[in-house]
Parts: sequence; structure tokens; C-alpha cells
Amino acid sequence: MIDSMRTVHEGFHDGELSVQRRAGVAGEAARLRGMLAPAQLRSGVSQFLADRTFAAITGRDMDGRLWITPLVGPPGFLRAVSPDVLHVQALPTEGTPLRRLPEHQPVGLIVIEFATRRRLRINGTLTRADESGLYVSVEQLYGNCPQYIQGRHLHTAPGSAVGAGPARRGSALTQDDIALVRRSDTFLIGTTHPTRGNDASHRGGSPGFVRAENGRLWWPDYSGNNMFNTLGNLSTDPAATLVFLDFATGRGLHLSGHAELEWTGPGVTGDDDGTGRRVHFYPEHLVADLELPLRADSVAAAPDTPPLTD
Repeated sequence: MIDSMRTVHEGFHDGELSVQRRAGVAGEAARLRGMLAPAQLRSGVSQFLADRTFAAITGRDMDGRLWITPLVGPPGFLRAVSPDVLHVQALPTEGTPLRRLPEHQPVGLIVIEFATRRRLRINGTLTRADESGLYVSVEQLYGNCPQYIQGRHLHTAPGSAVGAGPARRGSALTQDDIALVRRSDTFLIGTTHPTRGNDASHRGGSPGFVRAENGRLWWPDYSGNNMFNTLGNLSTDPAATLVFLDFATGRGLHLSGHAELEWTGPGVTGDDDGTGRRVHFYPEHLVADLELPLRADSVAAAPDTPPLTD
């Protein structure tokens, strides 16, 4: 059962504030508080959206399980129909966990232009989902810095490859899944908060920055904008979802489970950026072997990516 009653809040919530204080950046973060105020889809934002071909959405399936999945379409598929309503003229690909996305629930979107390393986050409520796409009532939107976005020129590859089988569903990672994770330089993460709703975010690094050990994943947290939206959510609700994309083949690996933040102290093995923070993810459900309609032929490493320390 999805609860559609949600109050719009401004500023950081308690989880974000707690992580900011422990990280010693509360003062810097406070100067960004205005970014979280209710915003509108004005001309500059609307044009950025209209030119994009890739987004991802975090929401809950019919069973209430949290997932994040890509949304792909031609330029113009993200259209502002009013200052506070976004029409996504696409649906999650058949077989993905959110293909049948329940209406009247909080959702988080991230829109990324990999080639220019630009991204925009949108949080709101899914008010309608039908054959024309998704309608989102926008409550927050703000840009994120270009850090750790690996440069790619995406292109769509409509249809499935000949011989592509059905999606594999389960709970345990296979060796193929682990290999995909270990060679990935990018993944998307969805988290949630009991009153602020769902959020979608991006993580990038050198191939191998996500470690796979004993049926779980972990990665070091890199320095960023000091807002700590994702870690703040995890400090209040451990539900989390990841999607890994093989940009060469279009293969997607969707994971849903829970995550926790560990404070290690800086300089331990695997603390690539010296923040003393890492996130552990424990998969509980997976949907794998999907072929998503997107490809990229080459990658330009982000110039600010920390080197691996193990």
C-alpha cells in the first residue's frame, strides 16, 4: 500500500544534519539550504530537461519494495507541462522492476548528461502513470556538481538483441553479476525517507571502486557537495536500491535491499578519497540479465576520480 499523503518540507532533515555534523561540514552545508526549497520548472531547467535522453527514477513496486531504474527516450521525452509538473514520455522498460509503477507515491528522479557531466535531481509525487508516460508533481529540484561522472555519449538501441532471454529474478548475486559490479565505473542509487519521500542519485569512480565480498557490496564515500542526501536518508531508513549498467551491451542489474553507513576513520584500506566513510549494501532481491535500450561506445574518465587504494 503506497501512502500518497506527504507534507512538503524545506531544508535538511535530521538524518542529513546528523551526517553533516559528524563529517564536520555543517557550516558549509547550511549555505546550501536554499537549494532544497520548493522550486519550479523554469525556462533554463525546462530546456536542460528537453535536451536530455537519460534519466532514472526511484519508486516502490506493487509490493512496496524500493527500486531504481533507467528511463530512456529521444530529446523532448522530459517535458515541463507547467511550472510544477513534469511529463516523462517514457515508461520503465518491460521486465524492469518498476515497469508497472503505482501512482500516488513519492518518487525521485535524476537526469544526467554524461557527455558534459551535468545532472539534475527532482523529487516529487507520481500523480499519474499510463500509456503516455509518467506525470510527476515536482516539489524539489536542484543541480549537483559534475564530480565523478564518467564521460559518455549515450545512444539508444531500440528492441532486444536476438536471443535475449527473460529477466532473471532472485536474491543471490551470481559470478556474472559480481563481474559486472567490479568492472563498473558508474551506478545509480535510490534511497528513501519517511517524510521526504524517495531520492535518486549517482555514484561514479574507477572500475573496481565498488567491492563485492561475501554476498554484499561496499564502496568508499567520496567528498562531494556536503549535502549528504543519500547518507542522510540511510541514517533514518536503511532501504536502498542500486542499478548497474553495462554501457557496452545494455545489460542491467537491478538490486533492492538495505544499506548502512560505516565510519572507518580516514586512511584505512579502501578509503580511496580519505573521507573515512563507506557504505555497505546487502542485496535482498535482484532482477538481472535485462537488455536496456542504451549504449555508449567509449568512456572518458572523470578527472577528479580518486585512485583505488587496494
